[in-house]
Amino acid sequence: MKHFMDEEFLLDTQTARELYHGVAEKQPIMDYHCHVSPKEIAENRSFANLTQLWLEGDHYKWRLMRACGVPERLITGDSPDQEKFRAWAATLERAVGNPIYHWSHLELKRYFGFDGYLTSRNADAVWEHCQKVIGDGMRVRDILKKSNVTLLCTTDDPADDLRWHQQLAADDTLETVVLPAFRPDKAVNLEKPDFADYIAKLSQSAGTEIQNMDTLLAALEHRMDYFAAHGCTVADHGLDNIVFRPADTAALDAILQKRLTGLTITEEELWQYKTALLLYFGRGYARRGWVMQLHFAAQRNNNTRMFRQLGPDTGYDSIGPAVNLPDLARLLDTLEAEEALPKTILYSLDPNDNAALVTLMGCYQGEGVRSKLQHGSAWWFNDCKDGMEAQLKGLAAGGVLGNFVGMLTYSRSFLSYTRHEYFRRILCGLLGRWVEEGQYPDDHPLLEEMVADICYRNSVSYFGFQHHHLRGYEK
Repeated sequence: MKHFMDEEFLLDTQTARELYHGVAEKQPIMDYHCHVSPKEIAENRSFANLTQLWLEGDHYKWRLMRACGVPERLITGDSPDQEKFRAWAATLERAVGNPIYHWSHLELKRYFGFDGYLTSRNADAVWEHCQKVIGDGMRVRDILKKSNVTLLCTTDDPADDLRWHQQLAADDTLETVVLPAFRPDKAVNLEKPDFADYIAKLSQSAGTEIQNMDTLLAALEHRMDYFAAHGCTVADHGLDNIVFRPADTAALDAILQKRLTGLTITEEELWQYKTALLLYFGRGYARRGWVMQLHFAAQRNNNTRMFRQLGPDTGYDSIGPAVNLPDLARLLDTLEAEEALPKTILYSLDPNDNAALVTLMGCYQGEGVRSKLQHGSAWWFNDCKDGMEAQLKGLAAGGVLGNFVGMLTYSRSFLSYTRHEYFRRILCGLLGRWVEEGQYPDDHPLLEEMVADICYRNSVSYFGFQHHHLRGYEK
């Protein structure tokens, strides 16, 4: 019997162990998409205990606690922190097979030196053990340094003034480069009830009164230039799906006016507007050399009662309908025909889309960039062992795995960097099996190069981060 999560965890061949311990384990972390707070990095927030570190804002964990019948007061309420931790410990011990079980124990090992396993029986002892490590507080920058994070991109709205990023850029004591990423969902989501209020906020940020499509696009152009001046090279879109419906400027002006004056629009009008914005953004990203990330197939805020109580991103989302692949192809093809298709990463929350996305992106690769279109890392509900292996195998079967930009954290928790260790162990395990089964040569120089690329170096070059002179990048 193997020991629980020892140093050979998920490394089931000698080749896997050599690749992980010899190469993957040593690679820095490039976190090109996450949801951590730039304010907390700038202020170097100090976390007082495990509940603050683990349970604040982590809707992955909240979902499991609710599934175990834990009262909401012990999840998002104002109950004492140690009581919340006990409720989490009682939940975790039942979560066999869930990746959060592994992530949580990797975090206990790497950040707190605890090699056991957490249960309801030892919750108080684990709490006390971790409190000794935390002491007067565990600070954000110490976590980033211990995690070996060279660069991370936060997720930022176009109307954001980026003042925390300005403060971080001027801080020579911070070893991790922190850059903004452009997330214009609020400008795209015409159907949302607060759309008109958001446009007023965007107008103020851009210094442009938005009255029609021309002034809206001018305001967004101004904000993209502003983000670029602050080091942004990455954009991200959260799309439930896509329906490609081009329209002329007059029709778009009429649609925008209807929403700005509080009138309802048809589904056709909604997608005409969204199509225009996606095409506009794609062209703008291509001119600037940015990477466009498109996330599909999330069905959000299913529990309307709890949405009214807690708001979005609180654990009530699910996998939604599969990507509308013909219309996604039309979007990509329209940009490609104009020679305006940016580097693009495609993600779907529906794992059944994986093979189709891999074959679709193969239609739009181009000169000068290794895998200009990428299949994004197994995401959200798919970042378990089976999901990660499926994504890696699907990309290998239909594309070029050696060009993959690798893992992203996609988290609001600063302790989530052990997810990269989880991914790297799974990657090395898969490559090791292929080698020992005779499916790939036992050529360690080639294998080591590939592992270092997928774990770190590919993302540095793909996103254009070389000029930051990041440690661990030698290409």
